[in-house]
Amino acid sequence: MAALLAPPASADTLRIATYNADLTRKGPGLLLRDVLTGTDPQIEAAAAVVAAAHPDILILTGIDYDYGLTALGAFAARVAAAGGPNYDHRFALRPNTGMTTGLDLDGDGRLGAPGDAQGFGEFSGQGGMAILSRLPIDAGQAQDYSAFLWRDLPGSLINGAGLSEDAAAMQRLSTTGHWAVPVTLPGGKKLTVLAWLATPPVFDGPEDRNGRRNHDEAAFWSRLLDGALPFAAPVGPFVIAGDANLDPVDGDGRPEALNALLADPRLNDPRPASKGGVDGSGAQKGDPALDTADWPEALPDDPGNLRVDYVLPSAGLTITAAGIYWPKQGEPGAEAAVAASAHRLVWVEVSP
Repeated sequence: MAALLAPPASADTLRIATYNADLTRKGPGLLLRDVLTGTDPQIEAAAAVVAAAHPDILILTGIDYDYGLTALGAFAARVAAAGGPNYDHRFALRPNTGMTTGLDLDGDGRLGAPGDAQGFGEFSGQGGMAILSRLPIDAGQAQDYSAFLWRDLPGSLINGAGLSEDAAAMQRLSTTGHWAVPVTLPGGKKLTVLAWLATPPVFDGPEDRNGRRNHDEAAFWSRLLDGALPFAAPVGPFVIAGDANLDPVDGDGRPEALNALLADPRLNDPRPASKGGVDGSGAQKGDPALDTADWPEALPDDPGNLRVDYVLPSAGLTITAAGIYWPKQGEPGAEAAVAASAHRLVWVEVSP
């Protein structure tokens, strides 16, 4: 765990992390309010986790979006105050969460409910994504794939999802977003961050709308790498990072597309691990050391610990280290990790 408590030892390496920090609230502006107090226990714990892990590039998921990125900047200040990096470069786009459609997408007979948005959300931008970086972000060259329609994905599972014809004609694939964001490395070389946050494959009915969509949100990356979409395939070096909301072995969902991604020779799965994830993991098929989330046991159909957060560098990048910020109970940082989020920060160190 000591490697997490300081910046990378070599100037030639780059630490990339993803973290669903649960920086979401019940209404617009409430996250900023809570961050600015400097005393919100959950936010301060999340800032402490990021500070301890000290990533150079951080893909944040589960953070409310505001137009001026004010809440994101305020959280970056809390990370710096906790001894973490100064994230002078920040990026976020409006997510699909809470984006109104005017249709009864979930078929419950009501209009304007959270399930009728392009992505589930009680308000526009709830639970979005963001990138914090020590290195410059080339925002002008960023690509947002979030408007891509679900039905246009080759081989999609939309048929059978229970959508009306009108709903299928406008339903976007991305629950939150799919982005390609270039970061400028020392010397001018670019690393492209491919970020996403998928829907949980539950909270639906026998039509398995969310399970089908979750599958296809992972499949999007394979289709993009294949050149099978109306977008240019990314050129390395790149890294796919974010919250897939899916375990390759355990829990609910359709893991075929995710497993294809993990096995893709164009990518590296460094299989980050922790000791803390093994504690209390219960019976499961997968290696509990690889798990990245522990939802409260009070939840119905508690899935137990699962591996749902991923950092997958492209094959041309040399991986020098990888891990999950999940200290064992009683170790320094363990209380903050639990207090911050059900998810744990996942990091990979590469030599570009």
